[in-house]
Amino acid sequence: RHSAFGVATNGVLFDPGTAEFWSRNRRSGWNYEALSGKINMGLDQSNAHVQPTGSYHYHGLPHALISQLKKPNQVTAIGYAADGFPIYAQYGYAEANDPNSKIQKLKSSYQIKRGKRPDGPGGNYDGTFVEDYVFIAKSGDLDECNGRMGITPEFPDGIYHYYLTRYFPFGLSQESIQARI
Repeated sequence: RHSAFGVATNGVLFDPGTAEFWSRNRRSGWNYEALSGKINMGLDQSNAHVQPTGSYHYHGLPHALISQLKKPNQVTAIGYAADGFPIYAQYGYAEANDPNSKIQKLKSSYQIKRGKRPDGPGGNYDGTFVEDYVFIAKSGDLDECNGRMGITPEFPDGIYHYYLTRYFPFGLSQESIQARI
């Protein structure tokens, strides 16, 4: 079972994982990616929805919160991860330790695998499932946990921090945080 990896500054949980699996079989190993568009999760414009338990949570970038903070295209803190490190919304310094460098959308280092799935749902890897992705070190700006060490407006001496991005993995899982610490 996945669990929330953090909380936004407005108190809403970040919980990008899903409980939906290919053929409704958790043991299949093929977990649907919430933001793939291949399953209807009932997500709103903030990449969020209400679970059957009544809990509202984000699966990706919380667009309404980001808009509320009135810091478009800036290095914007939007929450804290379960390990206490800050979470930022997609924009960071091009050079992690240079606040005078260009501010840009940071890119994940995950890519869709090439070829066909060897089992389960079959077909080509296309981003429908979490397992369709592979981490390729240094192919983007961020590490395997969608974070990096560097400075931010709130931490001018530097700190490890995470990013929610527009593309997979969008956020990260509690399991990723546990593996990192």
